[in-house]
Amino acid sequence: MKVLKVLFGIIVVLAIIIIVGGLFLPKTYSVNRTVVINAPDSVIYKNVADFKEFYKWNPWAKMEPTAKTTFSGTPQQPGHIYEWKGKEMGAGEMKILKVEPNKQVDIDLFFREPFESHADTKFDIAPDGSGNKVTWTMSGDQNLISKWMCVFMGGMDKMIGKDFESGLASLKEKSEKGN
Repeated sequence: MKVLKVLFGIIVVLAIIIIVGGLFLPKTYSVNRTVVINAPDSVIYKNVADFKEFYKWNPWAKMEPTAKTTFSGTPQQPGHIYEWKGKEMGAGEMKILKVEPNKQVDIDLFFREPFESHADTKFDIAPDGSGNKVTWTMSGDQNLISKWMCVFMGGMDKMIGKDFESGLASLKEKSEKGN
């Protein structure tokens, strides 16, 4: 009986640490990366806002090319959707919410599996010298579980920053080839 009381006490203390500690962890996250691409803004925009083109440079699609993907809606327009389901990538969808042709694409990123969450994803395209600066940003709210996951995984920036860099390098290569 004494062992059970001690075990129960440890569980209660851990639960309090997790809940109270979670109150002090960041409620939101934001990750962004930028690259200068020497290509017309219209080419870059098409490679981002047409999800069939996006798929060709998407770093996560390269990680699991066998994932099932579907595209619907009009490319480069609000309502255009890219859905995926894979063993490694889980399941989710990206849906264009709003566009400013050749300047910005605002996307709702919805993860269904393995954990349900939404993120606001934006691609901003702005003139920079003879090229265009592209900034890829993802931001969202964190629940208690994701807050603690970030503590142990080094934060969202560490978890996905390299993927953003890899993706932007592929977007740059694709766009500078003119396709």
